[in-house]
Amino acid sequence: MSGTDQQWDEGYPERLYVITRGRSALRGSTASERAALDLVTLVVARAEPEPSMQPEDAAILRMCRSPLSVAEISAYLGLPMSVTTVLLADLLADKRVETRAPVPKALLPDRALIEAVMHGLQKL
Repeated sequence: MSGTDQQWDEGYPERLYVITRGRSALRGSTASERAALDLVTLVVARAEPEPSMQPEDAAILRMCRSPLSVAEISAYLGLPMSVTTVLLADLLADKRVETRAPVPKALLPDRALIEAVMHGLQKL
Protein backbone atom coordinates (compact mmCIF):
# COMPACT_ATOMS: atom_id res chain seq x y z
CA MET A 1 0.00 0.00 0.00
CA SER A 2 1.18 3.50 -0.69
CA GLY A 3 1.26 6.06 2.11
CA THR A 4 -1.75 7.94 0.73
CA ASP A 5 -3.91 4.84 0.31
CA GLN A 6 -3.10 3.34 3.66
CA GLN A 7 -5.93 3.11 6.18
CA TRP A 8 -4.98 3.55 9.83
CA ASP A 9 -6.56 0.52 11.40
CA GLU A 10 -5.84 -1.98 14.11
CA GLY A 11 -3.55 -3.82 11.67
CA TYR A 12 -0.97 -1.03 12.09
CA PRO A 13 -0.71 -0.59 15.88
CA GLU A 14 2.71 1.05 15.74
CA ARG A 15 1.37 3.83 13.51
CA LEU A 16 -1.58 4.41 15.84
CA TYR A 17 0.95 4.60 18.67
CA VAL A 18 2.85 7.30 16.78
CA ILE A 19 -0.29 9.30 15.98
CA THR A 20 -1.33 9.43 19.64
CA ARG A 21 2.25 9.83 20.85
CA GLY A 22 1.87 6.67 22.88
CA ARG A 23 -1.24 7.69 24.76
CA SER A 24 -4.33 5.54 24.94
CA ALA A 25 -6.32 7.68 27.38
CA LEU A 26 -7.53 11.25 27.10
CA ARG A 27 -5.27 13.95 28.50
CA GLY A 28 -6.39 14.67 32.07
CA SER A 29 -8.62 11.62 31.72
CA THR A 30 -11.39 12.56 34.15
CA ALA A 31 -14.75 10.89 33.73
CA SER A 32 -16.37 14.16 32.65
CA GLU A 33 -13.80 14.71 29.88
CA ARG A 34 -14.29 11.18 28.56
CA ALA A 35 -18.07 11.65 28.64
CA ALA A 36 -17.71 14.96 26.76
CA LEU A 37 -16.52 13.09 23.65
CA ASP A 38 -19.07 10.46 22.76
CA LEU A 39 -20.07 9.32 19.27
CA VAL A 40 -22.63 12.06 18.67
CA THR A 41 -20.74 15.01 20.18
CA LEU A 42 -20.43 17.73 17.55
CA VAL A 43 -16.99 19.22 16.96
CA VAL A 44 -16.32 22.64 15.38
CA ALA A 45 -12.90 24.10 14.54
CA ARG A 46 -11.90 27.36 16.24
CA ALA A 47 -8.52 27.65 14.49
CA GLU A 48 -6.91 27.06 11.14
CA PRO A 49 -4.38 24.27 10.62
CA GLU A 50 -0.72 25.20 10.98
CA PRO A 51 2.09 23.77 8.83
CA SER A 52 3.82 22.30 11.89
CA MET A 53 0.79 20.25 12.99
CA GLN A 54 0.63 16.53 12.53
CA PRO A 55 -1.47 15.67 9.45
CA GLU A 56 -4.37 14.13 11.38
CA ASP A 57 -4.80 17.24 13.57
CA ALA A 58 -4.72 19.49 10.51
CA ALA A 59 -7.27 17.26 8.76
CA ILE A 60 -9.62 17.49 11.75
CA LEU A 61 -9.43 21.29 11.74
CA ARG A 62 -10.10 21.43 7.99
CA MET A 63 -13.05 19.06 8.07
CA CYS A 64 -14.63 20.64 11.17
CA ARG A 65 -15.20 24.06 9.68
CA SER A 66 -18.81 22.90 9.82
CA PRO A 67 -19.96 20.81 12.79
CA LEU A 68 -19.22 17.08 12.53
CA SER A 69 -19.84 14.32 15.03
CA VAL A 70 -16.96 12.42 16.61
CA ALA A 71 -18.16 9.30 14.77
CA GLU A 72 -18.04 11.11 11.40
CA ILE A 73 -14.54 12.44 12.08
CA SER A 74 -13.37 8.95 12.98
CA ALA A 75 -14.88 7.53 9.80
CA TYR A 76 -13.47 10.25 7.52
CA LEU A 77 -10.00 9.84 9.00
CA GLY A 78 -10.21 6.05 8.88
CA LEU A 79 -9.00 5.92 12.49
CA PRO A 80 -10.40 3.98 15.45
CA MET A 81 -12.60 5.95 17.84
CA SER A 82 -10.03 5.59 20.62
CA VAL A 83 -7.36 7.32 18.52
CA THR A 84 -9.78 9.99 17.29
CA THR A 85 -10.85 10.88 20.81
CA VAL A 86 -7.21 11.26 21.92
CA LEU A 87 -6.56 13.65 19.01
CA LEU A 88 -9.76 15.59 19.70
CA ALA A 89 -8.96 15.85 23.41
CA ASP A 90 -5.60 17.43 22.53
CA LEU A 91 -7.22 19.91 20.14
CA LEU A 92 -9.88 20.67 22.75
CA ALA A 93 -7.26 21.26 25.46
CA ASP A 94 -5.39 23.60 23.09
CA LYS A 95 -8.69 25.43 22.36
CA ARG A 96 -8.39 24.68 18.64
CA VAL A 97 -11.83 23.02 18.57
CA GLU A 98 -14.98 23.29 20.61
CA THR A 99 -17.61 20.67 21.25
CA ARG A 100 -21.36 20.98 21.24
CA ALA A 101 -23.86 18.56 22.61
CA PRO A 102 -26.28 17.21 20.01
CA VAL A 103 -29.87 18.42 20.11
CA PRO A 104 -31.60 16.59 22.96
CA LYS A 105 -34.40 14.29 21.85
CA ALA A 106 -36.90 16.18 24.02
CA LEU A 107 -36.33 19.34 21.95
CA LEU A 108 -37.03 17.64 18.63
CA PRO A 109 -40.57 17.87 17.23
CA ASP A 110 -42.90 14.95 17.80
CA ARG A 111 -42.80 12.39 14.99
CA ALA A 112 -46.60 12.24 14.82
CA LEU A 113 -46.73 16.01 14.32
CA ILE A 114 -44.19 15.86 11.49
CA GLU A 115 -46.13 13.04 9.80
CA ALA A 116 -49.38 15.00 10.12
CA VAL A 117 -47.75 18.04 8.50
CA MET A 118 -46.35 15.87 5.67
CA HIS A 119 -49.76 14.30 5.02
CA GLY A 120 -51.38 17.73 5.05
CA LEU A 121 -48.84 19.04 2.55
CA GLN A 122 -49.33 16.02 0.29
CA LYS A 123 -53.08 16.70 0.18
CA LEU A 124 -52.54 20.25 -1.10
